[in-house]
Amino acid sequence: MPKFLDVHPLKGLDDEALRKLQRSPVDEFNVKAINLMYNHDADKFYCLLEAPSKQAIEDHHNKYGFKCEWIMEVKTTA
Repeated sequence: MPKFLDVHPLKGLDDEALRKLQRSPVDEFNVKAINLMYNHDADKFYCLLEAPSKQAIEDHHNKYGFKCEWIMEVKTTA
C-alpha cells in the first residue's frame, strides 16, 4: 500500500485527540494512520498514512474538516 505524508493546521487539537486519531481503525477510504507528528507552537500537524491514493488522503481529511497544505507520496525504511 502506498504511503503519504501530509501537513495541515492543528485546529486546536490537543495531545489526547491526536492519540485518538492515531488509534483510529482503517476508514471507508482505506486510510490507515502510521504516525502523527505535531508542533503546537507552529500550529502544524503532519500525518504519515497508508492509502490507495492521494485522493483517498484528501477524502479522509475532508471528512474531519482538515484541508491539507500539501500531500506527498513517500517511501519509508521501515
